[in-house]
Amino acid sequence: MGFLHLAGLGKVHFHEYGAGKKPMLAFHGYGMTGKQFHVLERSVLQQYHVYGFDHFFHNESKLDGWTQEQILAGMPRAMVRNYIEEWFKLYGRQRFSVMGYSIGAKLALILVEEYADLIDEIILMAPDGLSVYKGLHFLIHQPVGRWFFKHVTQSKWLATTMLNTLKKIGFIDENLYKIAYSEMDTPKKRLDVYYTLNLIRMLKPDTDKIAGLINYYQIPCKLIFGEHDHLFPKTAALPFIQKLNNAEVHELPLGHWLVIPALDEYLAKFEI
Repeated sequence: MGFLHLAGLGKVHFHEYGAGKKPMLAFHGYGMTGKQFHVLERSVLQQYHVYGFDHFFHNESKLDGWTQEQILAGMPRAMVRNYIEEWFKLYGRQRFSVMGYSIGAKLALILVEEYADLIDEIILMAPDGLSVYKGLHFLIHQPVGRWFFKHVTQSKWLATTMLNTLKKIGFIDENLYKIAYSEMDTPKKRLDVYYTLNLIRMLKPDTDKIAGLINYYQIPCKLIFGEHDHLFPKTAALPFIQKLNNAEVHELPLGHWLVIPALDEYLAKFEI
């Protein structure tokens, strides 16, 4: 484990693990850490040495002197390049693979867009960034939604009511409800949710360009979805998938919570 010091941004903490030698840069989902993919020990980790980065407002990654105004304006997408350029300074310029789950897929996709000629493989799980998710877009881009999101994070009862409603209408399942509730049960946790989603609000991958680069460089691309995922389902990603020449697409009988031993057992049946 170690830190990358990103100019103008802050310090990013990362974890290292895996039995393989090929480097894999990995970005976790909300509320987790860069160790999230440790569970994939029989599949991905047999071939890859993972560098799992903690998102800001998670674990030990810290912004350097950013004001609330800057955070709410969002991190410029050009800063995503700093991750790999600083990683190159530590480990040398070389080929690498990328992996992302949920909101972490946005960073992985932008790295594909910027470094496609150096990427060996792409693994995306329940990925954000392949389509516009109306709920999140409303909360972080629309004035009324941003006002509502701010007030939800300031009130425990509003946050709890919102989660109960989402579970009742089937928008989130029981596992996701428990995780979301545990991440919004204190003022600091609610503020971290608010800051995290606003910080990455401008990280919009160019999916047309990315699809073209994947096809041009013939990058193996594995896309994994949960059959019961209402956040980032396969159906929303179909326009992107249909642009790829040889995408490997998997849909498991799970919800959004995908990075679990059952996924490792499933992937172990295939050559990663």
